[in-house]
Amino acid sequence: MSTKERPPAAARRELSRALDAGLFKALGDPTRLHLLTCLAGCCGECSVSQVAACTNVDVSVVSRHLAQLEAAGVLSSRKEGKSVLYTVAYARLAEALRRLSDAVCSCDPANRSASCRCGCLCCKGPDEARKGCC
Repeated sequence: MSTKERPPAAARRELSRALDAGLFKALGDPTRLHLLTCLAGCCGECSVSQVAACTNVDVSVVSRHLAQLEAAGVLSSRKEGKSVLYTVAYARLAEALRRLSDAVCSCDPANRSASCRCGCLCCKGPDEARKGCC
């Protein structure tokens, strides 16, 4: 790949920041994805035992999985007595995925003229001038 084909440094840095390994690790497990789906289907808060009832996984394992999803920012929780109630952190999850989508698009050569954020003059000029950095 020549340097003219490479995405601008700013786009590469943004992509690197948006690729959150913790988020992908949390979402990369089929059981955690299933639990996330169960919680999203509840349309509100659910206790660990309520989420466990949605699957054939032991309550202690469900609890660990939910804690991992919370640590990754996918869920939020609050304690009520002896129970921990979990809910999907929709805004945080959507923002993380939106940031990743924007970063991926800014690295795509087909979208570069529309998505270039480096602010350099060659990106603002006529098409011939865009052959420079972006």
